[in-house]
Amino acid sequence: MDTNLYWRHLEAEHPRAEAFCRRLTGDRDEGDDLYQDALVRALTRVQTLRDPASFRPWLYRIIVNTYRNRCRSPWWRRRIPLTPAVCATLAGDDPAAAYATRRWLERALAALRPDERALVTLFEIDGWGITELARLFRRPEGTIKARLARGRRKMRTAIENHLPARGRGTPETEIDENGVEYAVRPIKPPQA
Repeated sequence: MDTNLYWRHLEAEHPRAEAFCRRLTGDRDEGDDLYQDALVRALTRVQTLRDPASFRPWLYRIIVNTYRNRCRSPWWRRRIPLTPAVCATLAGDDPAAAYATRRWLERALAALRPDERALVTLFEIDGWGITELARLFRRPEGTIKARLARGRRKMRTAIENHLPARGRGTPETEIDENGVEYAVRPIKPPQA
């Protein structure tokens, strides 16, 4: 594949790929850095792409691998700030609910390994299908479904560990420090 064709394909995929990088890292600046690193890596490997029709999974594979490599680096290089991104809100709107939701999502995603986080983000947020993900990760569709289920389970457990324990029975509601109401499921005690 020549570089002119690379830039044409990238132009069509640019907004989605950039947004994916930002969601993957949880920070705009870190996401932009990841995206730039992945684009440089992709440009140096453009000759390895034989089928231009598979540009999208090829690019996302490079992004995911770049993200994985960043997460494997020493802790001071992989530190991701947990501050919420600045939300575009109308004057007078209270962004507390959006911030609270963002914090819960960050807690859930923090429980995942980098490859699991990429998989869940692509499927749940970006709307990729199982077939596309199987092609991207080079795994059978059944494996992708199982990994998604495991990732969701890890996220659910991470959230449940932050919720206060309640009595047994039906879910109750809890109001957090920002006044956001959410359902609380009782955590089952370990059985002996």
